[in-house]
Amino acid sequence: MSRYAHLGDAGRPTMADTPFNVLRLGYRKGRDPRITTHLALVTRALGGTRFILAGDEDKELFDNIESVNERFGGEMTCEHIKGSMGWLKRFVEEDAGDGEPGVAVHLTMYGQPYRDVIPQIRRDRPIVLIVGGAKVPGDVFKHAQYNVAVGNQPHSEVAALALFMEAWFGDAGTERHFPNARLVIEPSARGKSVHDKERENHK
Repeated sequence: MSRYAHLGDAGRPTMADTPFNVLRLGYRKGRDPRITTHLALVTRALGGTRFILAGDEDKELFDNIESVNERFGGEMTCEHIKGSMGWLKRFVEEDAGDGEPGVAVHLTMYGQPYRDVIPQIRRDRPIVLIVGGAKVPGDVFKHAQYNVAVGNQPHSEVAALALFMEAWFGDAGTERHFPNARLVIEPSARGKSVHDKERENHK
């Protein structure tokens, strides 16, 4: 099953193969690892292909995400980059990974309403969703083809990422399954129900 959503004939989100990247700007190791870890977890859970970290390098953070992949499935990769503005400029003007330009969307409370903008965004090209840090370079607004907001009030970047990805992927993101998962959570009205497929297979 493919992992990425687009609008099908009925106007409902379905799955396609277009890479979906999330770029976290201005990461400061030791100061905001929890927020950045949550950004990576949301990216993975809702259908992201790659989580890109700009700023300080943090192997421990990446190891934590890889551990989640190993237990709960998924193949999202993590990457650290230097020179985020140079990387972004190349992505939108030259090479999004396949030798052709990609699409950059910047999440900012100063942007346009995300539900109005999403229908305008190309879905046939790799996308990078940009999540800012403490200080966002002005060039981000220039390089991104779309500057979008989940609300024009101060809010959490984790909430903004989740809302955008839910609108982008729809049910294909929130109800997706990971075929290579070792641990599978069974939805329950009360309590916790987790299946360990590896343990069950060895019984």
